Amino acid sequence: MTLLGGGDLNPADLAESLSLAPKLVAADSGADAALSLGYRPCAVVGDLDSISDHARVSLPDGAFIHVAEQESTDFHKALSRIDAPGVLALGFTGGRNDHELAAWHTLMAQRAPRAIVLGGADLVFLCPAEMTLRLPIGTRVSLFPMAPVSGTSQGLEWPIDGLDFAPGRRIGTSNRSVAASVRLTMDAAAMLVILPKAHLRIVSAALF
Repeated sequence: MTLLGGGDLNPADLAESLSLAPKLVAADSGADAALSLGYRPCAVVGDLDSISDHARVSLPDGAFIHVAEQESTDFHKALSRIDAPGVLALGFTGGRNDHELAAWHTLMAQRAPRAIVLGGADLVFLCPAEMTLRLPIGTRVSLFPMAPVSGTSQGLEWPIDGLDFAPGRRIGTSNRSVAASVRLTMDAAAMLVILPKAHLRIVSAALF
């Protein structure tokens, strides 16, 4: 499933996402972004405080899922109500820094369904307990911990075996692949993986 927010959006990224996950859901003002590009979301989820009147009248009443609580973001509200093997999320990065930080929090807090967030240059996802990525040699592979986490790696220039990662202590950005396959294992669901978004299809196949 493709999930669209109201943040920065590259129309080509949305078209690519829909080619992989053709069912479109919007988080609040993501409905306006969808309609402006000629797409009609099948559902709109959120507190509905930023959607336009135009979007409200352009979609049937049954498309709206109003979640009034203010303890979570619209991304979290929508992701927690999606029943799908995986989600490609766009429009949740760029713009306000607090919104983007909240997106990374949501990836860790709401672990199902698995989600890939597409941004300006990169894609980001929460690393599962183990995974293998068949990436071109020389691909940038960045690892960013959201909590204490350790793991192992094969196929990275700088192996992570025996390292303890944690915010404010150790991060793993700007590593790169040196083999046709990169294998990662993690002892906790707390490590974000950041790759160039050109590898969306590779990551989708490995994650979903």
